[in-house]
Amino acid sequence: MQPLLEPGDQMEEASPTPVSFWSKISAFRTMAWEAYRKKPISHWILLFLSSAAMLVAFPASSILSRLYYSNGGTSKWIISWVAVAGWPLTALILFPTYYFCKTFPTPLNFKLTLSYTVLGFLSAADNLMYAYAYAYLPASTAALLASSSLVFSALFGYFLVKNKLNASIINAIVVITAAMTIIALDSDSDKYGDITNSQYIMGFVWDILGSALHGLIFALSELVFVKLLGRRSFHVVLEQQLMVSLFAFVFTTIGVIVNKDFQGMKSEAKSFKGGTTSYLLVLIWGAITFQLGVLGATAVLFLSSTVLAGVLNAIRVPLTSIAAVILLDDPMGGFKILSLMVTFWGFGSYIYGSSSFGKDPS
Repeated sequence: MQPLLEPGDQMEEASPTPVSFWSKISAFRTMAWEAYRKKPISHWILLFLSSAAMLVAFPASSILSRLYYSNGGTSKWIISWVAVAGWPLTALILFPTYYFCKTFPTPLNFKLTLSYTVLGFLSAADNLMYAYAYAYLPASTAALLASSSLVFSALFGYFLVKNKLNASIINAIVVITAAMTIIALDSDSDKYGDITNSQYIMGFVWDILGSALHGLIFALSELVFVKLLGRRSFHVVLEQQLMVSLFAFVFTTIGVIVNKDFQGMKSEAKSFKGGTTSYLLVLIWGAITFQLGVLGATAVLFLSSTVLAGVLNAIRVPLTSIAAVILLDDPMGGFKILSLMVTFWGFGSYIYGSSSFGKDPS
């Protein structure tokens, strides 16, 4: 017969055993391996390529937009037109999916067509606002300010789509707002020598307004899926992106024609640093990289989750800033570095808050 346990011994046996850090690492590795085994290798290849597109194409697009202005370009309409001129790339990916996935195009009705038209118009306006931002701000600063779109996405998603907010997401909103304020307080050491104070302020304002509009577009796009489409298959996501980009292209092309910027491209190319060839390469690669970035983000959202997309967005902000410092000699003072760190913290808080919604209650 076993001896009776003392009360203290019972308490020790009943108390939970503390989990070590390495045990948590081991459990995470096991969970990651199980998740890996559940998906075919093609899924992970596509996810890797999509993630790489986000991390390479979006920073490259930002650098090329700023390079256009620093090398002699002046038109805001041309850069906003370049942002949507790559829409045929989406069509090249969409049409084969109908054959391989044995699906059919989603029928268009009045409400869906109107939604795509409105989103296309808003996207055209959004691209124009960002064009003004890159005309007057360093690429690193513009990228940091554009990260505030996360704040507006969360707020518009809460009011329009009834997405949830928790303490971590609210903290992210406050922190990222603080990061934007830090940049504003250090504007004297950040602007280029040929940019006036009023131009810098306008660039700052247009970047924030563009980020707000970007957040609204994101929420409205989600609303279209919830109210009108009722599903989120890959070809439906591509269809929406194609139609919105096409309408944005039409609206932007009208703006370029009215502003007579197509006629000015020839003289602008001649005075461009590096000549006509460099001018065309900047515009062509700008169109390709922007569209590849959007396609990568779309695929990541579909293949994985908004959490991974948030992680990649958090990574591409410092990547853009570092690339701008190296390639464009962007000023990078202490306040901007602090703002970058605070922004990264805000992204981390948002990712943590978003991931908690996906956890099943115990």
